[in-house]
Amino acid sequence: MNPLKKAARWLNDRSGFTEMLKPLLDHPVPPGSKWAYVFGSATLFCFVLQVATGVGLALLYQPSSQEAFQSLQYITYKASLGKTLRGIHYFGASGMIVMVGLHMLRTYITAAYKYPREMSWISGVVLLLLTVGMGFTGQLLRWDDNGVWSAVVAAEQMGRIPLIGKSLARLLLGGDTLGGQSLSRFFSYHVFLIPALLFVFTGFHLWLVMRNGISEPPKAGQLVDPRTYRQWYKNMLRNSGVPFWPYAAWRDALFGSLIIMAIVVLAVVFGPPALTKPPDPSNVITTPQPDWYLLWIYALFALMPAKIESYVMFFGPLLLFFLLFALPFVSNKGERSPIKRPWAIVGSCFVVIVVVSLLFVGKNANWSPNFNAKALTKVSIPATDSLALSGSVLFQQKACLYCHSINNEGGKVGPDLTHVANRLSEEQITIRIANGAKNMPAYGSSLSNDELKKLVAFLKTRN
Repeated sequence: MNPLKKAARWLNDRSGFTEMLKPLLDHPVPPGSKWAYVFGSATLFCFVLQVATGVGLALLYQPSSQEAFQSLQYITYKASLGKTLRGIHYFGASGMIVMVGLHMLRTYITAAYKYPREMSWISGVVLLLLTVGMGFTGQLLRWDDNGVWSAVVAAEQMGRIPLIGKSLARLLLGGDTLGGQSLSRFFSYHVFLIPALLFVFTGFHLWLVMRNGISEPPKAGQLVDPRTYRQWYKNMLRNSGVPFWPYAAWRDALFGSLIIMAIVVLAVVFGPPALTKPPDPSNVITTPQPDWYLLWIYALFALMPAKIESYVMFFGPLLLFFLLFALPFVSNKGERSPIKRPWAIVGSCFVVIVVVSLLFVGKNANWSPNFNAKALTKVSIPATDSLALSGSVLFQQKACLYCHSINNEGGKVGPDLTHVANRLSEEQITIRIANGAKNMPAYGSSLSNDELKKLVAFLKTRN
């Protein structure tokens, strides 16, 4: 006998692998479970990819505030295949969020959350939240300006929650202020806590699929009756069910493999998101921009009137979570076909259009700081004296350029400073920088007198 076959037979005899896998592979599924059912397994493919690439990154990443940024630079620019590994991990997170979103959308449109699969929906909502949590905590681990201040903004939002807000913010950051303990805490969230919960709830979700079966494709007029559904489903599988392998599994394997290949191609072509610069606690002018899957929330809060922001920030998530968790309890029987439930399609389209629109607005709106702003050209720096020239350098180093433009170079969040000297005196410019203004923090405590003089000298040349 072939030595490999002999070893495999010995391993199976001692471990019972086939006894464990055979029921899974032979598990009958409803006929007609085709391409619309592949998003759940594709999410699992992405999760396995995230675990594999996450382990690779963790071998090189240094979770300390002094070395985290440098270790990511080493991974990206010096380690063999490090840039590709970071890219796969980044696009894998995006792929996982897209797939879990499509899976939940398909579940909602086909009402697969109805009896007896209410717990499958609830565990799916938990998995969605954990997936988003993985993305958010991973952003801070880059330990650059953008990631660090995104965590600060999240903590400030939590702090607005009545009674428990400050405690939640402390739990998130590991203290009253952002520091090395925050990085250690986010590393624990991202590498240990959330993945462990993902493993638990994924296992629970799959066990529920085995126990209650895959929902059959809905047919108009075929109602779900909790009193008779289980027996009807059992008879349907006995008469027309097909084994999961190979009749249904091949689509899952093919689609999941294509998604992984697409993620790898994106990682090779585009690479990981660029690191901005090491975090500077004294630099309070940074306006963070989260990764794209959280950008729509950022856009929503930025567009709404400031006086209702706190109320929406507190009641909005509560209402959303209540609706998601309550859905299978208020509608667990009756019609499943989307043809007979047009409001489900309209509602789904509305949510998709709103989220996509907010993503577009959040990406392109003028109130988004331009973190990719290039250094001012010589045309925008007419100064000849050394003080003003030094101020032009500070204008970029202190990230003024992210929010203000000069000759259309820079961000659009703040006022255009091309001719600022024509409308503000030297004293007014100094007061504005030191004390701040609407939507502009005060710089008085983060700039030395010498730096302030240089900046004012540069801006005085703008007339």
